[in-house]
Amino acid sequence: MADIESTTTNDSGFHSLSIVGEFELSIDATTEDGPSPNEVLVANYASCYTFAFRAGAQRNDYDDLGKIQTDASADLDDDDDLASISFDMHVEADLDDDEQDELKELADDICHVHAALREGLHADVSIHPGADL
Repeated sequence: MADIESTTTNDSGFHSLSIVGEFELSIDATTEDGPSPNEVLVANYASCYTFAFRAGAQRNDYDDLGKIQTDASADLDDDDDLASISFDMHVEADLDDDEQDELKELADDICHVHAALREGLHADVSIHPGADL
C-alpha cells in the first residue's frame, strides 16, 4: 500500500474532485469552480515551505517566530506552464540576516514540495522579519 493515495474524478469538462484521505479538493482548469492545477501547486508549495521554515526554526532552538504570512506569486510561460515562483515571507519575529539565511536554507532542505520540483522552479524567497501581522 502506498504512503499517499488519492482518487480524482472528472465527469466531463475540465473540473475534477480529488479525495485525499477524508478531504475533498475541487480543481478546475478553467477556474470557474475551483483553483487551477497550477494555483493549487503554488499554494501547496507556499504552505509546505511555511511549515518547513517553522520546523527548521523549532529544530534549531529559535524562539517562537510568531505569525508567518507567505505571499506567493508565479509566472506562466507561453504554454501556461509554471516558469517562476516567488515567496514573500512576512515573519512576526525579528530575524537578522544570518538567521534569515539559516532558516531559508533549513526550509529548502525540509520542504517536500521544494524537493519534488525541478531546481529551475524553486521559489525565490524574500523574508520580511518584524512584520506586524
